[in-house]
Amino acid sequence: MRIAFLGTPEFALPSLKALIDRGDTLAVFTQPDRPVGRKAVMTPPPVKVLAEAYGVPVFQFERIRRPEGVEALAAFAPDLMVTAAFGQLLSAKNLAIPRFGTINVHGSLLPKYRGASPIQSAIIAGEPVTGVTTMLTDIGMDTGDMLLKAETPIDPDETYGALSDRLAALGADLLLKTLDALERGKLVRIPQDPEQATVCHILTKEDGHIDCARSAKAVHDLVRGTNPWPCAFVLLDGQPLKIFETRRTSESFLEAPGTLRERSGNLYLICADGAVEIVSLQASGKKRMDAGTFLRGCPLNGKTVC
Repeated sequence: MRIAFLGTPEFALPSLKALIDRGDTLAVFTQPDRPVGRKAVMTPPPVKVLAEAYGVPVFQFERIRRPEGVEALAAFAPDLMVTAAFGQLLSAKNLAIPRFGTINVHGSLLPKYRGASPIQSAIIAGEPVTGVTTMLTDIGMDTGDMLLKAETPIDPDETYGALSDRLAALGADLLLKTLDALERGKLVRIPQDPEQATVCHILTKEDGHIDCARSAKAVHDLVRGTNPWPCAFVLLDGQPLKIFETRRTSESFLEAPGTLRERSGNLYLICADGAVEIVSLQASGKKRMDAGTFLRGCPLNGKTVC
């Protein structure tokens, strides 16, 4: 089968590798190279790196909806398009090209968490279960008919990075099952119930700002849902203090929410109904370190954050 694969970050890699191993005739369409880091080094998207390692042709477009993107897709003449965390909306002209349509590998149990941050949003919301859905893409935001689903529990301490890796592998397996059903004529289309739909937005750095007036569980969920990006933080003396990892604790304190307390060499952030233990953190201009190491150079007991 001729398949145009549209994807960009690490989440898309297992799905692309699965198609490479299947032996399909592939072309990859992805985002342009971007400047990364303080030195703004031009860096190719992970999907491009993998594709080129296997000799798969790569096309990069800032907006694949534009005429040049549509023309490049049409010139490849795919039987099917597969998308996984591509990062761009497709136009009706894009979607009209493949005769079997476009299958998307989406990191949630649709119709919940349509949109750009389904994995982070599920963790931040404290969901106990998530999964992957394959769906037929239409011109809406993740509104097309569902095909197959695979569920998985979310560990109470699992981070976005760890869960994303698991869902990426789960999505690749589900994609292969979806393609097998397609080729056997056994795919069943299930319309989404709009009454059950939720939408999640693209996260920004500000979404990591911890509100200490919330519950300890909500703070813990925000920390793990924004690890490794955009990363949770509080403001200490007006400067961001990044918090990468926390633990739930039964330790109790009398101080107001937003107070930092040291106890037995550990560091705690007091929340509305208890506290979380801060395991690793990073001050502005410093390296990430565990809380014990941080406290030896910068005592925080009694400090308040916002």
